[in-house]
Amino acid sequence: MDEVGLGKSLQKARQAAGLTQQELCQRASLSYSTLAKIERGAIKAPSIFTIQSIAAVLGLSLNDLLGGVTPKVAAVSAKKTSKSGVEFVYFDINGCLVRFFHRAFTMLAEDTGVQPDVIETTFWHYNDAVCRGDLSLEDFNRSFADRLGVPEVNWKHYYIGSIDPIEEMQELVLWAAEHYEIGLLSNIMPGFIEEMLRQRLLPRADYKAVIDSSKVAAIKPEDKIYELAEQAAGVETPKILLIDDSRSNLMAAEKRGWHVLWFDDYRPEESVARVRRALEFHA
Repeated sequence: MDEVGLGKSLQKARQAAGLTQQELCQRASLSYSTLAKIERGAIKAPSIFTIQSIAAVLGLSLNDLLGGVTPKVAAVSAKKTSKSGVEFVYFDINGCLVRFFHRAFTMLAEDTGVQPDVIETTFWHYNDAVCRGDLSLEDFNRSFADRLGVPEVNWKHYYIGSIDPIEEMQELVLWAAEHYEIGLLSNIMPGFIEEMLRQRLLPRADYKAVIDSSKVAAIKPEDKIYELAEQAAGVETPKILLIDDSRSNLMAAEKRGWHVLWFDDYRPEESVARVRRALEFHA
């Protein structure tokens, strides 16, 4: 897809979403002149990060936005290799980039009158299925509500309302993106990553790969999701580092030859310092 074709696709998607150029710029944190130039094909190779930001605001995947055609994008500057041989870093989301969503159970209990332990037990009964894509979010909400004996549940509302960015890690992701290829590797429900990017709950970094469990039909620690992540990273397995808060997820990656680091969200500064040491590179 050339720059003119890319511009027309973006314009068509924006108009279909009912947004003016000014509205899209505000939501995607873009300058008006940048968007205007992209839409008229005046920027030869826009940043893939910019295109990802636009797609997130429009609630679309890059594939949906571009119709499965790869656009010409700005070349990525030369990346580093750590002293231990790492070239690609995958970040988990829950418990690593945002604080875990336990507060959502309390919020839902307060709104429904159902005991928190009942809510949490019921939630975990369905969680793997919806994160693997076996169950749609709509069916999950319906089943969740039925089991709790309440009229309805909007889990995304409670989830988004309960998570806070872990600032130390958000800064680390942006630093890592300057020196390494990076990606997200998460057990997550459909549409949650896009919503978190839209609301800036996740750092707006240049992710080479986003492995969303609900889209790839596999969850950590299943082998399939790591195989897909390896393919997306495009490097040999000993050159991949996974940062995760689940030991079982880390051990599954380690068995495949990945580097791994456990993240402790109770001590984020210490964890970030360990990650930085692991990613030290020769000057």
